[in-house]
Amino acid sequence: MRREKVSFPSGTVACAGYLFFPEPQAGTDQRLPVIILAHGFSGTMDRLVPHAERFAAGGIAALVFDYRSFGESGGEPRQVVDLPGQHEDLRAAIAWVRGRDDLDPDRVVLWGNSLGGAHVISVAADDPRIVAVVAQIPFNGFPRRVEGRSTGAALRLFGAIVWDFVKGRLHLEPFYIPMVGKPGELAVTTTQEADRHIQTLTGGSVTTLWKNQVAPRGLLQMLRYRPALNAARLQAPLLVCAAEQDRETPVDSAWALVQAAPHGVLRVYPGTHFDFYTDPAVRDRALADQLEFLYEHLHASSSVT
Repeated sequence: MRREKVSFPSGTVACAGYLFFPEPQAGTDQRLPVIILAHGFSGTMDRLVPHAERFAAGGIAALVFDYRSFGESGGEPRQVVDLPGQHEDLRAAIAWVRGRDDLDPDRVVLWGNSLGGAHVISVAADDPRIVAVVAQIPFNGFPRRVEGRSTGAALRLFGAIVWDFVKGRLHLEPFYIPMVGKPGELAVTTTQEADRHIQTLTGGSVTTLWKNQVAPRGLLQMLRYRPALNAARLQAPLLVCAAEQDRETPVDSAWALVQAAPHGVLRVYPGTHFDFYTDPAVRDRALADQLEFLYEHLHASSSVT
């Protein structure tokens, strides 16, 4: 399949991405449906390339991109999660694909992973032209208690969040902490399987775009983020894919999104949050279900238009 390196403006920054095209079909010159993939907290687009390739192989053009201040995209300071800015980046991606002559502006679908799952729901709720939405292991508020994190560790993390927020208000260098660490360490996520998770997020490559470093101030914005309220306004059909043993984005929070959405469907898979990255069987089964869901609604949209 063909891959094109692209760039599009979002506010004052340029977002970098890659657009994957299906194999051309003889005798057809119609505009292609397109899926835009949004990654999660501190994520980078390289981890979503296998998903984009699978969608392209299934006949749907696929765009992956980095949010501002991450990966190949512009924006300073680096490694700062800003929810309004990420929403703006996603809306800019939608506007950019709709402006291309080879993509169908009325057959745009959104796909998001983890925090990106919340973003695609929230942005699509304000865009009635979006045909369908897929939210994989989506964020819908923090669990009441994080397994394996002591009260002392939670207070240390909260202190880091507040200090980084203050530094941001003063326009100082961010107070960076690791995204993934071992129990007892100061990190956004702590687990005994930290080494394996880092290996997953880097893809085992020293040239990866992803860095195990993030400014934790974004977690304050996430405390006030209510994707379920946006899901209630979502007119597009929604598929939510959850993991049975997910500690980061539990099944009950995914179910709340489905219940809130007027046209929501839930699919639950064995494994943990990170098995969607590491277990080919889980990933392939979820992608097969997602493609079936998208074919149904893209066909319906094509019939209408």
